[in-house]
Amino acid sequence: MKPGRGDGNEDGVASATAAARIVLLHAAAPPKPPAGAPCNGCGVCCAAEPCPLAMIVFRRRYGTCPALDWQGERYACGLLLAPERHLRWLPRCGRRLAVRFVARWIAAGRGCDSGAPPS
Repeated sequence: MKPGRGDGNEDGVASATAAARIVLLHAAAPPKPPAGAPCNGCGVCCAAEPCPLAMIVFRRRYGTCPALDWQGERYACGLLLAPERHLRWLPRCGRRLAVRFVARWIAAGRGCDSGAPPS
């Protein structure tokens, strides 16, 4: 259930009784690290919900991020690795700037920020 949608808590904060969501990940995906630990590409954060940038780019607030890419051993952000694939209007000369912008926006290299418990 989405916060503030009939769960008795209309201020937008999920109640403690809200149902847990199930996200499906590749069987070979690494386990989720603790919050703040370096990202290992587990994909839990992006499979659970799109980041603020993806919300703008893909115009969706719930569900798995369309830019979540499986890279053989781990998940990665498609907006970061190949922005031209998702931003069709992006000129070739803008790719380098887009990568820097996306890295900053998603806080790449800052550690795990998923609120899900470690697996």
